[in-house]
Amino acid sequence: MTARGLSERRALRVIGMSASALRYRPAPDRNLVLREHIVSLAQRHRRYGSGMIYLKLRQAGVVVNHKRVERLYAEARLQVRRRRCKKVPVSDRQPLGRPQAANHVWSMDFVFDRTAEGRVIKCLTVVDDATHEAVAIVPERAIGGQPLTRILDHLAIHRGLPQAIRTDNGKEFCGRAMLGWSHDRGVKLYLIEPGKPNQNAYIESFNGRLRDECLP
Repeated sequence: MTARGLSERRALRVIGMSASALRYRPAPDRNLVLREHIVSLAQRHRRYGSGMIYLKLRQAGVVVNHKRVERLYAEARLQVRRRRCKKVPVSDRQPLGRPQAANHVWSMDFVFDRTAEGRVIKCLTVVDDATHEAVAIVPERAIGGQPLTRILDHLAIHRGLPQAIRTDNGKEFCGRAMLGWSHDRGVKLYLIEPGKPNQNAYIESFNGRLRDECLP
């Protein structure tokens, strides 16, 4: 409109715009470097929330308010998704008690990850409930019932076998191979209720740390 002879004030009045809106220039994003740092940490540690990201920033010498970290973390949609509990039938609960000596009860579970080319890695984790020691971490492309029993027999050579093993209701732990192996060697199998990982808290706690520290 100004090119056709109207003054700037007249043109602004016609289109209903204020002079301040016309002359507004967006300020540079002063959080750009911090936002990139937060995203980088979140991608490296996928199970970290905003609190752990803030701690990592402070450990790196970055002086920043935790509220700003929480806001930028939320704006980037980096929140860790909570897993929904599945509705499954209830079974007999095995009490979770801490044994008094090593090799009384082991806990077993699987942790999954992917390599850079996208192939799945299946890690068998075994923890002694009394000492919280990692008895074994065995990464494989796939572990079925028979390979699982061979791994346990290999552990028995150097450490011996426990009196009982606590697991979830995965097919590798409930299959014929594992049931036959436990019967032949006199090892009891404690199965938790489906959908109740808190009943296997020792291995769940270990797996969480394994994901955070070794499987970013």
